[in-house]
Amino acid sequence: MTMPIKDPTLQTLDMRSRDIFRRIVDSYLLDGEPVGSRNLSRMLPSSLSPATVRNVMSDLEQAGLIYAPHISAGRLPTQKGLRFFVDAFMELGDLTDEERRNIETQMLASGSGTSLEQMLTDASQMLSGMSRGAGLVLAAKNEAALKHMEFIQLEPQRALVVLVSQSGDVENRVIDLPEGVTASQLQEATNFLNGHIRGLTLGEARTNIQRLRAETKLALDALSEQLVEKGLAVWAGADSGLPAKLIVRGRANLLENMSEQTDMDLLRHLFDDLETQEGLIQLLDLAEEGSGVRIFIGSENKLFSLSGSSLVVAPYRDKDARVVGALGVIGPTRLNYARIVPMVDYTAQLISRLLR
Repeated sequence: MTMPIKDPTLQTLDMRSRDIFRRIVDSYLLDGEPVGSRNLSRMLPSSLSPATVRNVMSDLEQAGLIYAPHISAGRLPTQKGLRFFVDAFMELGDLTDEERRNIETQMLASGSGTSLEQMLTDASQMLSGMSRGAGLVLAAKNEAALKHMEFIQLEPQRALVVLVSQSGDVENRVIDLPEGVTASQLQEATNFLNGHIRGLTLGEARTNIQRLRAETKLALDALSEQLVEKGLAVWAGADSGLPAKLIVRGRANLLENMSEQTDMDLLRHLFDDLETQEGLIQLLDLAEEGSGVRIFIGSENKLFSLSGSSLVVAPYRDKDARVVGALGVIGPTRLNYARIVPMVDYTAQLISRLLR
């Protein structure tokens, strides 16, 4: 797990300032409400007057760590203050034995006899339920080993190409058929592909078929050879599009935290951005840049700058230790980071084990 980096600002705060700052942040993470000097003076173990607390709060405000959302209101942490808190003060909790068992039970049940996509969908749903945020899983495309491909004729010049991975995932594409293709040629192309793609990823299968071009010409007639190329090319087109699939569960949890229509519009804009090619690439890059859990608060990442959301994300890996996806939790900036970080980390490690 990525360890917090101690912020040099910590050295400039005395113990009293640290205590008051932590209590402001703790209060915000608990209920999202600003806290004033009078309430803070009651919380503190030492007998500090509200006036003394106000002086400390003024210093914290000048340092950019807290702000007043309204005149005469209490104080809330700024985005800089939340980052400072996460890096300098946050003590990561640990999952309880019951939470670990719950995660293991759900993931092991998903990993047994179900497709990879279903397992990842279940992981997204589980993270949403445990965090009360939105669970997010980014699944890399076309990495699974292939099991079977089949052509099914729909019309004289159209066919459905069915691709089945060894993990049980099924994808369908419709292609145009060369003029004059017969049912026997469709079967011939199916048999040839299945004799040469089993156990390979799509990229490896395409390379293998190209390497066997001479053998392909001997084994197939011209129309059947075109079918083989079309069958693989339809997924080659997918390769050049979105690099991954995004699975999000629990969006309603985020909407519950939005108080105004403007906030909801910004949140919808966030999910629209996430599902674009650029958004998916950014998410995968975020996960690949670190070896463990990473925390992004508000505008620290441009995907989240408008919505003011936070992301806790970790990569998961295949049997060759390659990063093949990412999972995490999106929520308001007052996420319970100390609880969610170990939850995301443990789930990512468990999925990595199940992929080996």
